[in-house]
Amino acid sequence: MSTGTALSTLTFSTVGATASRLISENLSGEKPIRIGIIGAENSHTVGYGKLFNIDKKFPGVELKYVWGETEEFAKESMTKGQIPYMVKDPLEMLGKIDALIVDHRHAKYHLKAAEPFVKAGIPTFIDKPFCYTVAEGKEFLEMAREAGTPVSSYSTIAHTDSTFDIVDQIKSLGEFNNIIRNGPADIESPYGGIFFYGVHLVQPLMYMFGEDIKVVKINKYGKKAGAVLIFESGLQANLVFNTLHYGWETYVETKKGIVELKSRVQESVPERCYRDMVEMFRTGKEPLSHESILKPIAVLEAMEKSVSSEKWEEVKM
Repeated sequence: MSTGTALSTLTFSTVGATASRLISENLSGEKPIRIGIIGAENSHTVGYGKLFNIDKKFPGVELKYVWGETEEFAKESMTKGQIPYMVKDPLEMLGKIDALIVDHRHAKYHLKAAEPFVKAGIPTFIDKPFCYTVAEGKEFLEMAREAGTPVSSYSTIAHTDSTFDIVDQIKSLGEFNNIIRNGPADIESPYGGIFFYGVHLVQPLMYMFGEDIKVVKINKYGKKAGAVLIFESGLQANLVFNTLHYGWETYVETKKGIVELKSRVQESVPERCYRDMVEMFRTGKEPLSHESILKPIAVLEAMEKSVSSEKWEEVKM
């Protein structure tokens, strides 16, 4: 009797879960997506939980599983992000999820964590920055291409309605020369030095002015630092690393003076960076080319070399 009851319970539970999933799919018109996330040290993990599970910005999309660098990190993310399940080993999520987010603080851990899922065909978004070296990034993206698995990664400061509006403004700006962009960055960050926040300085510039950055140089005096980036065209970008202000601004030199590039539009809700991520999970359409994923990594890698050499370093792909 106990065995029969258990089997009956299991059967009805399975049927109920299946029915619930079908009803959800029919109501939304789209297949539900179960997401797993690797990494809980970063505050972004709670943010994803809020986006998908609490605010439900994408009906039918739920962040179901989390693996944390420590159990404490995972449990905090579960509580604050209402993520229902924790796994002790990320591989436990295989067969249970439809999409993956990798969210370590240090980029050097990203690709190894994502690899078994990409090989298994699970669409994967890798939080910024994508990786720690161009060489490992190329190898990973070649593997993803061969597996036929969609992969993407970008700065959520770059991939916004605001940035695309500024791109449109630049087209009618007329002649301009020097660029100044400021934002937080720390060449001594334990999470990858310039990589950790530097991507939010570099990638928006590449969206706005093109990806053809040729050489870079870090200038430092004591703990203060900044950078200069030169484009193939000769255009110069000066990066100011904020230490007191958390925010990003961009200015250009024109014949009429220094102009701040400000967006004229409000960010859509949910934001473009998340819409394009979910669109990739649903359709397999990658929002960026693999080359565009790698180019900011090449710039950051050159900047990191310049921190040590204190010389101009060539951006190499």
